[in-house]
Amino acid sequence: MKILHSASLALALSLGLAATASAFDLQAHRGGRGLMPENTLPAFENALKLGVNTLELDLGQSMDGMVLIAHDPRLNPNFTRDAMGNWIPDTPPPMYRLAWTALQTFDVGRLKPGSKYAAGFPDQQPVDGTRIPSLAQLFERVKALGNTTVRFNIETKLSPLEPALTPEPEAFVKAALAVIKAHGMTERVTLQSFDWRTLRIAQKLEPRIPTVYLSAQRNWLNNIADPRWTDGRTLAEHGNSLPQMVKAAGGATWSPYFGDLTAEALKEAKALGLSVVVWTVNEPAQIEQMLDLGVDGIISDRPDRVRAAMAARGLPLPPGMAR
Repeated sequence: MKILHSASLALALSLGLAATASAFDLQAHRGGRGLMPENTLPAFENALKLGVNTLELDLGQSMDGMVLIAHDPRLNPNFTRDAMGNWIPDTPPPMYRLAWTALQTFDVGRLKPGSKYAAGFPDQQPVDGTRIPSLAQLFERVKALGNTTVRFNIETKLSPLEPALTPEPEAFVKAALAVIKAHGMTERVTLQSFDWRTLRIAQKLEPRIPTVYLSAQRNWLNNIADPRWTDGRTLAEHGNSLPQMVKAAGGATWSPYFGDLTAEALKEAKALGLSVVVWTVNEPAQIEQMLDLGVDGIISDRPDRVRAAMAARGLPLPPGMAR
């Protein structure tokens, strides 16, 4: 083994630190819904202008097979108006039961005044006339803007508890992969889900695409406690270790709710070769806590705040676009 001169050693260490730092993954959750209407082309374009490594988004499907970008299986009454400008009722039909042309009549560009949802995002800027986009439209917009580096972290929104609201898992994954491949985005995509069935299917159908295993162990959501979500896997089968469970399932990345992550679990995950990207981290103190912990990435509704924290630490920032 060669002994490095002190200056060479310092340079090597600095380069190593720079490589590690530059690998940090800043993701705009739903395009950055703290700033712009969620999962919309204006939001994604705003995130590109701001400068993020990855656009995080959710997939659904229309009755006639269009792979669309939306978080909820039903139209969300907190930000959806009909063709007449009226707010939709609280119990709309599933999007999977509506044709793409029908879905395009709805405006999703403004939060409903007075709603609890709107109160959570006081800085979101409305963009009236915004429609639900398709995955193909997003890829086309990114190409048109000339961005050749941003990645896409795509969540398949299925629930094994409500199968009637969404497509069958394998058909859904095949439809999504078809769009990804048609637009030449295979090398720029990761697929993530709370429903681990879809990740197993994706790994089989397209092993080049890394899979991201979402987890939450809270009162309001605990997919790890129910094997219907985890494709039949249980913690007990993996030494009560969630990182071991993700690794055994074939995951490249573990994406836990940030409030569930401990330093011990993070260390174990990294020892297993997993990246750890936490969601959804919005408040400055929370962002600082996750950066201190040493996570590999942050999914945030406020990517501007994450960028500010990164800049203060001297971390390399993903390039933005001219506004």
